[in-house]
Amino acid sequence: MEECTLSMGIDDPFTFSCTPEVSCFNECCHDLNQFLSPYDVMRLKKALKLPSWEFLDRYTAFHTGPESGLPVVTPQYKPGTELECPFLTPSGCSVYDDRPGACRAYPIARAIKRSRETGVITEYFMLITEPHCQGHGRGKTQTVRDWMAAQGLLPYNRMNDPLMEIISLKNRLHPGPLDRNSRKLFYLACYDIDAFRKEIFENGLADDLNPIPAILQQIEKSDPALLLFGYAWIKLKLFGLHTDEGQLAQTLRELSI
Repeated sequence: MEECTLSMGIDDPFTFSCTPEVSCFNECCHDLNQFLSPYDVMRLKKALKLPSWEFLDRYTAFHTGPESGLPVVTPQYKPGTELECPFLTPSGCSVYDDRPGACRAYPIARAIKRSRETGVITEYFMLITEPHCQGHGRGKTQTVRDWMAAQGLLPYNRMNDPLMEIISLKNRLHPGPLDRNSRKLFYLACYDIDAFRKEIFENGLADDLNPIPAILQQIEKSDPALLLFGYAWIKLKLFGLHTDEGQLAQTLRELSI
């Protein structure tokens, strides 16, 4: 049986369960080919009580995406293993409450498309079936919507969707690899956010955005707010696109950040 995907609607049902009683438990934590989003890194470094630069150095690897031309962060696999997740233990995931979005969503994959005219996001879902996974057909039947809610994916989707917009802008406005300095800025604002915050408040790095005091107060104390601000800063630095400060402040309020 080969890996296959089935297109799903958000209210379509499927039956799946992943528990220690399933024979393949923890197999999906090996032979990983996994991308960590900026929000994944933010959650993990906070859970481990590490500054972003130490977390990135200790637990991740970095390369340039062949398609996007943007910096890509992946887990730093355990030495001497078959691409084993660094957070895997014999009893399961050691960072389960803050596990990456892709781990939460499995076996559902989500993609989005944003309208250039209206900004409205359309979601697309797929059910992934892989030979090693024995969780299909077990447990209760639920809809994709129910699964996303039960797995705590709403904040991940809300924080990752602006990144998808940046990737789309990059592909449209700046095809091909970024130069070294642009890659460095992207990595700083999206991943090494504690260093980004330090540069903002100690060296005035984001003065070109002229952030209002209310936004500065939020990004000083809130990592999610800082990450959203970083997305806005990247849009300006890489593509010359300004984000309306009122819109950014409203987004932060809507997300209760």
